[in-house]
Amino acid sequence: MIAIITGDIINSENYSSSEWIGMLKGYFSRFGGSPSYWEIYRGDEFQLKVNSHNALLTAIHIKAILKSIKGLDVRMGIGIGLETFIGSGVSESNGPAYQRSGRKFESLKDNKVNLSIATGRDDYDRTLNLMLRLALDFMDDWSVVSAEIVALVLDHPELSQKEIAEQLGIKQSAVSQRLKRARLDLVKDLLDYYENLMKDEI
Repeated sequence: MIAIITGDIINSENYSSSEWIGMLKGYFSRFGGSPSYWEIYRGDEFQLKVNSHNALLTAIHIKAILKSIKGLDVRMGIGIGLETFIGSGVSESNGPAYQRSGRKFESLKDNKVNLSIATGRDDYDRTLNLMLRLALDFMDDWSVVSAEIVALVLDHPELSQKEIAEQLGIKQSAVSQRLKRARLDLVKDLLDYYENLMKDEI
């Protein structure tokens, strides 16, 4: 069981790709080489293959990385399922995970939502997508500093608030305020729920 994340960058036309592409490629490279595991094409669209258990964490991490650049955001459709054909690159491979991801991605603009998931189970999808819509209510509004701290914590969950403060060059009280403003406690609850669902059922 794999996950495919299909996405595009919102407002990319207002930025030089050099402002964000290095960060994105650096993050994607953790999952494997291009084009087998990821591809960036048509300037600002991408596909990434990840473990189904990490899919939501990865998508939220991508969002935090891109929103740490003022004015940028991202739309992503996540598809969970099998990979039945491996092509020369991720964009040429196929299977239920790819089809679900593509369909979800295509529906995002019409549904005015920036992140959605298809697991192949309607009951799971209803709950997860409702939770995502509620979470996007604050994630879409992350400021640059909120997005930066979310990306850092997702990258290094073992860091204490004191260590985060040292890394960002700010006071520990400011770290606490930023984490609260980013609603990181709710993000973690959402990720825990998703991971348990994947562990138990899929």
